[in-house]
Amino acid sequence: MNPNNFKDDWKAPVHHLTHEQLQRLNDSVVKNFLFSQLDQESLKTIIFALEEKRVNKGDEVIKQGDQGDFFYVVEKGKVSYYVDGKKVNDSSNGSSFGELALMYNSPRAATVVAESDCILWALDRMTFRRILLERTSRKRSMYDRFLKEVPLLKSLSSYERSKLADALNTENYVEGKNIVTQGEGGENFYFIENGTADVIKDGKVVQKLRKGDYFGELALLYDSPRQATVKATSSLKVVTLGKSGFQRLLGPAVEVLKLQDPTKKMKSN
Repeated sequence: MNPNNFKDDWKAPVHHLTHEQLQRLNDSVVKNFLFSQLDQESLKTIIFALEEKRVNKGDEVIKQGDQGDFFYVVEKGKVSYYVDGKKVNDSSNGSSFGELALMYNSPRAATVVAESDCILWALDRMTFRRILLERTSRKRSMYDRFLKEVPLLKSLSSYERSKLADALNTENYVEGKNIVTQGEGGENFYFIENGTADVIKDGKVVQKLRKGDYFGELALLYDSPRQATVKATSSLKVVTLGKSGFQRLLGPAVEVLKLQDPTKKMKSN
């Protein structure tokens, strides 16, 4: 279903939210990566279409195989994902789930169970498809081919790659520009989509990077300052993943990053 084909008389539901609910939405839910790049009018429509749902620990929020009517954002609490009865992941504040069934008119891909008492916000199918679907589908298509070519991410399933694509952003740098600087704090993890860069430690070039390579992981893995400077040696296009999505979305790839930690290799030599 193409969002452009919706009837012109469609109107999003409007829930009467209290000042306290609006404040909570602005403090947490609207920062979800699916909402972060919406224009103000679309964001306002989304906010007032959201319905608060409170679930208790152990409650089944959605069930694998069922048809999907809502997309959910977790304001507070923790949920776990089960596929064919096996736990595959969990997530907490600011995360979201349930979009795949709405995007593709397919059955729920997983069962989601509340691991604690949770406050969720639910967005109905029609509003989701009308406002979020086109942008989300376009973004996933744009990044999917690139992500498939990154060796680090080969352990991710297509579902995990889709969730990762939602949280990515693109940045461009001119030749000679620093992307990260040794000693500074780190907020992003980077993949090189196009171009080349040098890794410079204590003034010395220690590595050359090209398409498919990544950097910036050490500061996020260990919450430490940047271990090196990375400078563009050509026009450079990078894909970035913020700190909040790093642990939550990379899944098994985080363990690969720890095993490949170059600082450990240097210490053992």
